[in-house]
Amino acid sequence: MEQLNQTMVTFFFIKGISDVPELQVPIFLLVLLIYLLTLGGNMTILLLVCLDHHLHTPMYFFLVNLSIVDMCSSTVTLHTMLLIGITGNRTISYLRCIAQIHFIGWFINEELLFLTVMSYDRYVAICNPLRYKMIMNQRICALLASVCWVLGVLEITPYVVLVTGFSCYNSNVVNHFFCDLLPVIKLSCSDTSVLQTLFIVEGAVILTLVPSSLKVISYVFIITTILKIRTSNGRRKAFYTCSSHLTVVILLYTTLIYQYLRPISPDSLEYNKLFSLNKLVSVLYSVITPMVNPIIYSLRNKDVRLALQKALRKPKVFKLGV
Repeated sequence: MEQLNQTMVTFFFIKGISDVPELQVPIFLLVLLIYLLTLGGNMTILLLVCLDHHLHTPMYFFLVNLSIVDMCSSTVTLHTMLLIGITGNRTISYLRCIAQIHFIGWFINEELLFLTVMSYDRYVAICNPLRYKMIMNQRICALLASVCWVLGVLEITPYVVLVTGFSCYNSNVVNHFFCDLLPVIKLSCSDTSVLQTLFIVEGAVILTLVPSSLKVISYVFIITTILKIRTSNGRRKAFYTCSSHLTVVILLYTTLIYQYLRPISPDSLEYNKLFSLNKLVSVLYSVITPMVNPIIYSLRNKDVRLALQKALRKPKVFKLGV
């Protein structure tokens, strides 16, 4: 199955995190637990923001969008592992694989874009608090969210178009736990130079350098403003407000830069290792980040904790007609 003598493929074979039989049940249970925690945490944010008018602010509006992205992203990546655990079937059709590449790329883009918008929101809130409501009004928030969703899908489209143009593959064995772009590119015997150039130009410059520069500029102004606050309590509160966002940004950018912005070489995907570093990094940005986002942004947030306590004390708010 591994060598296809440079022919077109109709399906791919997903190796998964591990092909050791004894590990399949523990891996399935762990993946299921992570998926349920991810859905539960992000769904809780959605419900709380919808039910509590105190959370109807720009920050939580963008957080809701981020929660939707996280739920979609984890569903796309983890459903393959869950299906493998239930059916034992590691094959995935060519069209499903291409669709998975598209949606994974789309949701990664959305994560980066919404984190950029959220950094701008924090900049306005801390550096221009008196004008915050005027600058971050409903129309501007809706416009920013719409731009993020549109740009996210437009950015991944050229990659998917180029991948579908590949005419042959040396192998159909994807050494990953889902159909990711780089492992599939590595299997192709077609010319991938255009795609690799696109990685450098669009991925490194447009999607990485520009958003990260905007984040850095925002946080330079934010830190400068915080340091000017006279009271230590005020400085601590301001730093606390931004620390959650900064934690997620550092984790996500570190893993994505390592995974996607390195030269593609035979050793870069570590095919001969049972559990490569590439798989571990993929787990961090595609599985762990969506799971911990609700914890980082919500459980450490006083407003969300109060909204959750209020909802738990008054279960009748969940009943229709009350």
